[in-house]
Amino acid sequence: MSKQAETLDVERIREDFPILEREFDGTQLVYLDNAATTHTPEPVVETITDYYRTYNANVHRGIHQLSQEASVAYEEAHDRVAEFIGASGGREEIVFTKNTTESMNLVAYAWGLNELGPGDEVVLTEMEHHASLVTWQQIAKRTGAECKYVPITDEGRLDMEAARELITDDTAMVSVVHVSNTLGTINPVSELADIAHDHDAYVFVDGAQSVPNRPVDVEAIDADFLAFSGHKMAGPTGIGVLYGKQHILEEMEPYLYGGEMILKVTFEDSKWNELPWKYEAGTPVICQGIALAEACDYLDDIGMERIERHEADLAAYAYDRLREHADVEVYGPPADDRGGLVAFNLDGVHAHDLSSILNDSAVAIRAGDHCTQPLHDVLGTAASARASFYVYNTRAEVDRLVEAVDDARQLFA
Repeated sequence: MSKQAETLDVERIREDFPILEREFDGTQLVYLDNAATTHTPEPVVETITDYYRTYNANVHRGIHQLSQEASVAYEEAHDRVAEFIGASGGREEIVFTKNTTESMNLVAYAWGLNELGPGDEVVLTEMEHHASLVTWQQIAKRTGAECKYVPITDEGRLDMEAARELITDDTAMVSVVHVSNTLGTINPVSELADIAHDHDAYVFVDGAQSVPNRPVDVEAIDADFLAFSGHKMAGPTGIGVLYGKQHILEEMEPYLYGGEMILKVTFEDSKWNELPWKYEAGTPVICQGIALAEACDYLDDIGMERIERHEADLAAYAYDRLREHADVEVYGPPADDRGGLVAFNLDGVHAHDLSSILNDSAVAIRAGDHCTQPLHDVLGTAASARASFYVYNTRAEVDRLVEAVDDARQLFA
């Protein structure tokens, strides 16, 4: 049996995450807020510690040994991340930022402000995260471009017939979330890329909820840009990634200026550094980038296909368990066709109250609009509760979630 066909040894994996052993009033933590941030395994923590203890130095600025070691590790981290997402162009196509949001803003400012104008259109979807929706909305206001939104169906999927009508020769950019952080919908990003490219438009894929938990190959889906964050994939906070096709990144102008992104400066003008440093102004996220490369190793050692199956199993199990009661509404596609999260509401109980009651049982979930306020408007609710899963979660923890929901039902009966 191949590694990818095996099931996860979850109990062994949990040993790498000592935070999961925490107890609150004698009750062990059940952490189901992984779409917001995942926990960090010991090998990644050790990588961070090793950097600060043995070769902490600024990169590309020193001839001394520490700087050389840090520079090599930081550069190789770009190569490792490129390999992880199938970017054959290597480090030249990988820009380190501080999060997915900054990656989106980089493209919006560096490309959008220069390329968009009246008559141009940016096509998004009704399920976009604010990081995408607000960014393109505001850039459109500055440039005179127009934002259009692909609607969702009653099942929470994209209306692809509407997408084909909305994406036209006036479309300059299609920005789409790969896996919805609210609905769990897995969007057909490759099909959307084909439609967009038929109209000479670019495609920006928000991979914040897909890269951490399933195989993602940027060349297979033909994304022009893709963004994701380290803290959602067993890595540290403060590190994000922007993938961009090399020829596009070469043509774009940077929007942050200063150290590192400079090749030559005179009093009259400046020339930019080569990729990817052209977009990494100032002292970069050195330790975070090196630790992210270790997180890629950690996840690959487990197997991304196995992680995908494990999350899908937990999401389907949670979907079915929660729907055992008619007073629970679960949002998004059916149990067997969703990413590793379930957003839901319990009749008569506000999502924030529900989250508080679950917290009393040491069950940690997310409650609110999940940075998708317009989507919640479409769903007809101000907020929802969201349970999201990762490599270290179990069906027994889903049972704990359902028991806590039952407690809330009785409390508000």
